Amino acid sequence: MSRAPLRVRSAYKVWREIGTRWADNDAYGHVNNTVYYAWFDTAVNAWLIETGLLDIERGDPIGLVVETGCRYARSISYPETVDVGLVVDEIGSSSVRYRIGVFRKGEAEAAAEGHFVHVYVGRETRRPVPLPDEWRSRLESIRAA
Repeated sequence: MSRAPLRVRSAYKVWREIGTRWADNDAYGHVNNTVYYAWFDTAVNAWLIETGLLDIERGDPIGLVVETGCRYARSISYPETVDVGLVVDEIGSSSVRYRIGVFRKGEAEAAAEGHFVHVYVGRETRRPVPLPDEWRSRLESIRAA
């Protein structure tokens, strides 16, 4: 079965450097798949916080993860530093699909590529709400070409 190649560095607009930890390696000597999902969560939420969209304690709306996925192409092991790239693929009325690429430091080809979907809901009601205009504008600024 053939699959499309993972996207290259230039496909991403926002970057975060993350160091691997001793505990990230699994019994096979490489970073366990669950760690990649933590990196996705960190990349998305750090960007939301840094741009002033996410206030963890009082913000409204809040994003609930409804879907994630990842394709792996190359192993990463402790001790390595990875570059995690972020871009927005789709913006719905109350949802956002983020794409995240994980690259070994200095490498052009992705080691892994994933996606992460948030549905934005009211803090109290936990029901979907339309994305505020300010959110939509900032999300558009990192939308994929």
